[in-house]
Amino acid sequence: MPLLPLLDRLIGFPTVSSQSNLPLIDWAGAQLGAAGFAVTRIPSACGTKAGLLARFGTGPGGTLLSAHTDVVPVEGQDWTVAPFALTRRGARLHGRGTTDMKGFIACVLALAEGLRARPPARPVMVALSWDEELGCRGIPQMIDRVIPVLGRPELCVVGEPTLLRMATGHKGKASYRAICHGTAGHSALAPRYRNALHPAAELVLALRAAQERLLREGLRDPDQDPPCATVHAGVLRGGVALNVVPDRAELLFEIRHLAQERPEDILAGIPVPEGVEIACTGAYPGLETDPARLGALARLLPDPAPVKLAYGTEAGYFAGLGIPTAVCGPGTMEDGHQPDESIAETELHACLALLERLVRAG
Repeated sequence: MPLLPLLDRLIGFPTVSSQSNLPLIDWAGAQLGAAGFAVTRIPSACGTKAGLLARFGTGPGGTLLSAHTDVVPVEGQDWTVAPFALTRRGARLHGRGTTDMKGFIACVLALAEGLRARPPARPVMVALSWDEELGCRGIPQMIDRVIPVLGRPELCVVGEPTLLRMATGHKGKASYRAICHGTAGHSALAPRYRNALHPAAELVLALRAAQERLLREGLRDPDQDPPCATVHAGVLRGGVALNVVPDRAELLFEIRHLAQERPEDILAGIPVPEGVEIACTGAYPGLETDPARLGALARLLPDPAPVKLAYGTEAGYFAGLGIPTAVCGPGTMEDGHQPDESIAETELHACLALLERLVRAG
């Protein structure tokens, strides 16, 4: 199948993170199998989703191309085209996932279809995951299988949208839930009871103070924006009625940290009020790759200067295996997660041409 029909099929799978991605994985696995790849399916712990690892060719080294299959929801967004069908408007192609990141998957599948006729000198590998949009929840269930199944690639390219610039770094993230305990009672006797909102508010102020301290004194990377770790309180819930002292409050917050930092160390410096329990609800590592290890990719780019990303990806997991890893894909995240999400068709063809040159280089 040509590139655009491949993208049309991929967009047609409504792989919102709340739904199963199994139909897409079945179809993509069949496409790769027909192209001569050895395909290994990796089911999720819940059994309703899956990823895959696929390899073409023999011998050491090679290139790994990685993507996630899930997309963000469309509910509450003002779409003017069908979100799960490919629609052309002039030079742009619209549909959920065109940019983030089924456009890259379409390029990978189009590349795969031509490898059997002209096999490259080194192996080509593919990794497709699930639930990246929920905080990279799928890839941790796959990552220990990558090298045993695929071997050790010389390069991993995670195809998130970067306008085909080579991104060598981004922050990691840890998400937390704080449960604040109190005792319920009538508000007319409020001083007799412990109001769960009070330690919650104290914790919010402590998080704010920690952010101010990081801005003044924290470890810095001038290529990141902001240049230091960030602490953010996003959701606070508590109370059932104005005349009832709340006995429980919940606060959701996050720490986004430089790749060389540990979020638990930042958390340890934040005073936690009495009666508060904090649990980590999800995390993914940052990325910090030496550009000197990415020469095979950089030499093929019109602009080889490395950049760093504001958003997170799965790349840190592959880098954690010791694989030189970059984020480089078609489109820009400014178009991702938006109503009428779209990508320029020229970006897709440029990406496919880049992948062709990359897997045949050397």
